[in-house]
Amino acid sequence: MPTAHTDLPIRRLTLGDLTACADLSEDRSWPREEHRWGLLLAAGTGYGIDAPEGKGLAAAAVLTSYAPGTSSEPGLSAIGMVLVAERHARQGIGRRLMRHLLAEAGDTPLTLHATPQGRPLYEDLGFTVTGKAEMIRGHFRPSGPPAGVPTRPATADDLPKILRLDTEVFGLDRTHMLTRLPAFADQIRVAEDESGLIGYAAAWPNMQTHVVGPLIARDTETAKALIASLAAGTDRPLRTDIDVRHEDLLEWLKAHGLEPVAFNTVMTYGIPALPGDWTRRFAPLTLAAG
Repeated sequence: MPTAHTDLPIRRLTLGDLTACADLSEDRSWPREEHRWGLLLAAGTGYGIDAPEGKGLAAAAVLTSYAPGTSSEPGLSAIGMVLVAERHARQGIGRRLMRHLLAEAGDTPLTLHATPQGRPLYEDLGFTVTGKAEMIRGHFRPSGPPAGVPTRPATADDLPKILRLDTEVFGLDRTHMLTRLPAFADQIRVAEDESGLIGYAAAWPNMQTHVVGPLIARDTETAKALIASLAAGTDRPLRTDIDVRHEDLLEWLKAHGLEPVAFNTVMTYGIPALPGDWTRRFAPLTLAAG
């Protein structure tokens, strides 16, 4: 008797599964994104279900965990890259994988960015809507006076300061992710004043674009300066996912050539909202990891 989809074993994924993960992305008409998969499988924990026909993956997802930034904040795990092969869709396999992730997380709160297609499943599992991000993409067209906030390329000496600022703003310790950023990103820029570091941003390659994220900044003007400086260092279109509460930044980016692509819903499980200071958190490293 054939094995039911809901009985297929779930296993840990490794970097050896990178090609299979990229194949799964392509199967669902997503970009292959080997670069992003590589980061997530190295910094997070991947889970997969092998296809019963013996070739490739039937489903995959990644759980990336962050330690508390302060004694008053809980930890957090981000769920990302939840994918089910088209030939195995609508057979309960995605729900089975998500229930496994919930069990693995235990009492740790969870967050994810949901597409319109995935949102009903997550709501059924107990996730609630706590925000929204808008994906925008295009060639940045500089105009007007130069940014009033100076920026410069980050150096190795900046990493401890970046980690401190990020933990303060994000509300969680992302050291294990951010220490991989210099090898992952093509550019990292920082902004500072007499008080110290007031923002940082990275641009990393994703297919034909450069994705801007993470983007942490003291205010909107600092965020604009960091994005403009990253744009000056690439000929590729930029893509980024901006918290919709940052309306001024979104309007500025659209006025400078970037166009709306899609909205993703921020959802949480076990907490009413994300920790940290959203007013200084403009864009995630990647939707798959926060």
